[in-house]
Amino acid sequence: MNPHIILEKEKKFQIGEIQDSIVEYDFDKIITYLNYKGKLLFGVKFKIHDTDLLLIYKLVVYYIQDKENCKKFGLDISKGILLTGPVGCGKTSLMKLLKYVAPHLTTYDVIPCRHVVFQFNNNGFSVIEKYGNTNAYCFDDIGIEAKGKHFGQACNVVGEILLSRHDLYSKTHKKTFATTNLNAAELEERYGSRVRSRMRQMFNLVVFDKGCIDKR
Repeated sequence: MNPHIILEKEKKFQIGEIQDSIVEYDFDKIITYLNYKGKLLFGVKFKIHDTDLLLIYKLVVYYIQDKENCKKFGLDISKGILLTGPVGCGKTSLMKLLKYVAPHLTTYDVIPCRHVVFQFNNNGFSVIEKYGNTNAYCFDDIGIEAKGKHFGQACNVVGEILLSRHDLYSKTHKKTFATTNLNAAELEERYGSRVRSRMRQMFNLVVFDKGCIDKR
Protein backbone atom coordinates (compact mmCIF):
# COMPACT_ATOMS: atom_id res chain seq x y z
CA MET A 1 0.00 0.00 0.00
CA ASN A 2 1.38 3.41 -1.03
CA PRO A 3 -0.86 6.11 0.46
CA HIS A 4 1.43 8.82 -0.92
CA ILE A 5 0.78 7.69 -4.51
CA ILE A 6 -2.62 8.13 -6.17
CA LEU A 7 -3.47 6.60 -9.54
CA GLU A 8 -6.06 8.35 -11.71
CA LYS A 9 -6.69 6.74 -15.07
CA GLU A 10 -3.38 7.02 -16.93
CA LYS A 11 -1.80 9.44 -14.41
CA LYS A 12 0.15 8.90 -11.22
CA PHE A 13 0.27 11.58 -8.53
CA GLN A 14 2.90 11.38 -5.83
CA ILE A 15 1.61 13.67 -3.12
CA GLY A 16 4.38 13.02 -0.61
CA GLU A 17 7.34 10.93 0.44
CA ILE A 18 7.64 8.04 2.89
CA GLN A 19 10.23 8.71 5.57
CA ASP A 20 10.70 6.23 8.43
CA SER A 21 7.36 4.60 7.58
CA ILE A 22 5.58 7.97 7.85
CA VAL A 23 4.10 9.84 4.87
CA GLU A 24 5.43 13.39 4.60
CA TYR A 25 2.77 15.08 2.49
CA ASP A 26 3.51 17.92 0.06
CA PHE A 27 0.69 20.50 0.05
CA ASP A 28 1.58 21.93 -3.39
CA LYS A 29 1.45 18.43 -4.89
CA ILE A 30 -1.86 17.79 -3.14
CA ILE A 31 -3.29 20.96 -4.72
CA THR A 32 -2.08 19.82 -8.15
CA TYR A 33 -3.86 16.50 -7.62
CA LEU A 34 -7.04 18.14 -6.31
CA ASN A 35 -7.25 20.42 -9.34
CA TYR A 36 -6.97 17.37 -11.61
CA LYS A 37 -9.44 15.28 -9.62
CA GLY A 38 -11.85 18.21 -9.38
CA LYS A 39 -11.98 18.47 -13.16
CA LEU A 40 -12.76 14.76 -13.38
CA LEU A 41 -15.57 15.04 -10.85
CA PHE A 42 -17.06 18.43 -11.67
CA GLY A 43 -15.98 19.36 -15.19
CA VAL A 44 -13.15 21.19 -16.90
CA LYS A 45 -14.10 24.59 -15.44
CA PHE A 46 -13.28 23.47 -11.92
CA LYS A 47 -10.31 25.14 -10.26
CA ILE A 48 -9.04 25.80 -6.77
CA HIS A 49 -8.90 29.51 -6.00
CA ASP A 50 -5.88 31.03 -4.26
CA THR A 51 -8.20 32.73 -1.76
CA ASP A 52 -9.31 29.29 -0.52
CA LEU A 53 -5.84 27.82 -0.01
CA LEU A 54 -5.64 28.47 3.74
CA LEU A 55 -9.05 26.89 4.33
CA ILE A 56 -8.10 23.92 2.14
CA TYR A 57 -4.82 23.59 4.04
CA LYS A 58 -6.76 23.34 7.31
CA LEU A 59 -8.95 20.61 5.81
CA VAL A 60 -5.98 18.76 4.34
CA VAL A 61 -4.09 18.59 7.66
CA TYR A 62 -7.28 17.27 9.21
CA TYR A 63 -7.79 14.62 6.53
CA ILE A 64 -4.20 13.39 6.74
CA GLN A 65 -4.42 13.50 10.55
CA ASP A 66 -1.46 15.84 11.00
CA LYS A 67 -1.88 16.22 14.75
CA GLU A 68 0.68 19.01 15.15
CA ASN A 69 -0.87 21.29 12.55
CA CYS A 70 -4.41 20.37 13.59
CA LYS A 71 -3.55 21.57 17.08
CA LYS A 72 -2.36 24.90 15.64
CA PHE A 73 -5.73 25.37 13.95
CA GLY A 74 -7.77 24.11 16.90
CA LEU A 75 -8.92 20.99 15.07
CA ASP A 76 -9.71 17.79 16.97
CA ILE A 77 -9.07 14.79 14.73
CA SER A 78 -11.49 12.67 16.77
CA LYS A 79 -14.38 14.90 15.62
CA GLY A 80 -15.98 15.36 12.22
CA ILE A 81 -16.07 18.55 10.13
CA LEU A 82 -18.89 21.08 9.80
CA LEU A 83 -17.99 23.24 6.79
CA THR A 84 -19.94 26.50 6.61
CA GLY A 85 -20.03 29.37 4.18
CA PRO A 86 -22.19 31.37 1.78
CA VAL A 87 -24.07 29.89 -1.16
CA GLY A 88 -21.81 28.90 -4.05
CA CYS A 89 -18.50 29.05 -2.17
CA GLY A 90 -17.68 25.41 -2.93
CA LYS A 91 -18.50 23.60 0.32
CA THR A 92 -20.07 20.55 -1.29
CA SER A 93 -17.38 20.22 -3.94
CA LEU A 94 -14.61 20.34 -1.34
CA MET A 95 -16.27 17.75 0.88
CA LYS A 96 -16.69 15.45 -2.12
CA LEU A 97 -13.13 16.08 -3.29
CA LEU A 98 -10.90 16.16 -0.24
CA LYS A 99 -11.70 12.66 0.96
CA TYR A 100 -9.68 11.36 -2.02
CA VAL A 101 -6.45 12.74 -0.53
CA ALA A 102 -6.31 10.08 2.19
CA PRO A 103 -9.11 7.53 1.68
CA HIS A 104 -7.24 5.06 3.91
CA LEU A 105 -7.80 7.49 6.81
CA THR A 106 -11.07 9.33 6.13
CA THR A 107 -13.97 8.43 3.88
CA TYR A 108 -17.74 8.92 3.84
CA ASP A 109 -20.75 9.19 1.55
CA VAL A 110 -22.06 12.68 0.77
CA ILE A 111 -25.86 12.74 1.20
CA PRO A 112 -27.99 15.82 0.38
CA CYS A 113 -30.33 16.50 3.30
CA ARG A 114 -33.27 17.02 0.97
CA HIS A 115 -32.80 13.43 -0.25
CA VAL A 116 -32.83 12.20 3.35
CA VAL A 117 -36.18 13.94 3.88
CA PHE A 118 -37.57 12.50 0.62
CA GLN A 119 -36.59 9.04 1.87
CA PHE A 120 -38.29 9.67 5.21
CA ASN A 121 -41.48 10.83 3.50
CA ASN A 122 -41.57 7.56 1.56
CA ASN A 123 -40.18 5.10 4.09
CA GLY A 124 -40.71 6.57 7.54
CA PHE A 125 -38.64 6.31 10.69
CA SER A 126 -36.43 3.50 9.39
CA VAL A 127 -34.54 6.25 7.51
CA ILE A 128 -33.46 7.81 10.81
CA GLU A 129 -32.19 4.40 11.92
CA LYS A 130 -30.44 3.98 8.57
CA TYR A 131 -28.40 7.18 8.87
CA GLY A 132 -27.79 6.69 12.57
CA ASN A 133 -25.80 3.53 11.83
CA THR A 134 -22.05 3.02 11.95
CA ASN A 135 -21.37 4.17 8.38
CA ALA A 136 -19.73 7.57 7.88
CA TYR A 137 -21.78 10.29 6.17
CA CYS A 138 -21.47 13.90 5.13
CA PHE A 139 -24.91 15.53 5.32
CA ASP A 140 -24.96 18.26 2.70
CA ASP A 141 -26.83 21.54 3.22
CA ILE A 142 -28.16 20.91 6.69
CA GLY A 143 -30.77 23.34 7.90
CA ILE A 144 -32.45 24.26 4.63
CA GLU A 145 -34.30 20.99 4.07
CA ALA A 146 -38.07 20.77 4.53
CA LYS A 147 -39.65 19.10 7.53
CA GLY A 148 -40.42 15.45 6.97
CA LYS A 149 -43.91 14.00 6.98
CA HIS A 150 -44.80 10.31 6.83
CA PHE A 151 -48.47 9.26 6.92
CA GLY A 152 -49.38 12.57 8.52
CA GLN A 153 -46.69 12.38 11.20
CA ALA A 154 -44.28 15.36 11.05
CA CYS A 155 -40.62 15.01 11.97
CA ASN A 156 -37.52 17.19 12.04
CA VAL A 157 -35.68 14.41 10.24
CA VAL A 158 -32.12 15.76 10.07
CA GLY A 159 -32.30 16.99 13.66
CA GLU A 160 -33.24 13.48 14.81
CA ILE A 161 -30.44 11.99 12.73
CA LEU A 162 -27.91 14.40 14.26
CA LEU A 163 -29.02 13.31 17.73
CA SER A 164 -28.60 9.66 16.68
CA ARG A 165 -25.17 10.44 15.22
CA HIS A 166 -24.17 12.11 18.49
CA ASP A 167 -25.17 8.99 20.43
CA LEU A 168 -23.09 6.95 17.99
CA TYR A 169 -20.13 9.34 18.37
CA SER A 170 -20.34 9.12 22.16
CA LYS A 171 -20.20 5.32 22.05
CA THR A 172 -17.83 4.65 19.15
CA HIS A 173 -16.27 8.00 18.09
CA LYS A 174 -17.70 7.42 14.63
CA LYS A 175 -17.36 10.72 12.78
CA THR A 176 -20.06 12.71 11.05
CA PHE A 177 -19.47 15.43 8.45
CA ALA A 178 -21.76 18.17 7.22
CA THR A 179 -22.06 21.40 5.22
CA THR A 180 -24.37 24.34 5.82
CA ASN A 181 -25.10 27.91 4.74
CA LEU A 182 -26.48 28.73 8.20
CA ASN A 183 -24.76 30.23 11.22
CA ALA A 184 -24.96 28.84 14.75
CA ALA A 185 -28.01 30.90 15.76
CA GLU A 186 -29.88 29.84 12.61
CA LEU A 187 -29.03 26.18 13.23
CA GLU A 188 -30.33 26.47 16.78
CA GLU A 189 -33.54 28.04 15.52
CA ARG A 190 -33.93 25.20 13.02
CA TYR A 191 -33.03 22.26 15.28
CA GLY A 192 -33.16 23.54 18.85
CA SER A 193 -30.55 24.12 21.54
CA ARG A 194 -30.13 20.41 22.29
CA VAL A 195 -29.01 19.60 18.75
CA ARG A 196 -26.79 22.68 18.59
CA SER A 197 -25.06 21.59 21.80
CA ARG A 198 -24.52 18.09 20.43
CA MET A 199 -23.12 19.52 17.20
CA ARG A 200 -20.46 21.42 19.16
CA GLN A 201 -19.33 18.11 20.61
CA MET A 202 -19.37 16.26 17.27
CA PHE A 203 -17.86 18.76 14.85
CA ASN A 204 -14.86 20.90 14.15
CA LEU A 205 -16.15 24.14 12.67
CA VAL A 206 -14.38 25.28 9.49
CA VAL A 207 -15.68 28.50 7.98
CA PHE A 208 -15.37 30.13 4.56
CA ASP A 209 -14.87 33.89 4.60
CA LYS A 210 -18.17 35.78 4.32
CA GLY A 211 -16.82 37.66 1.32
CA CYS A 212 -16.08 34.44 -0.58
CA ILE A 213 -17.15 34.70 -4.23
CA ASP A 214 -19.91 32.59 -5.76
CA LYS A 215 -17.97 30.05 -7.88
CA ARG A 216 -20.97 28.64 -9.71
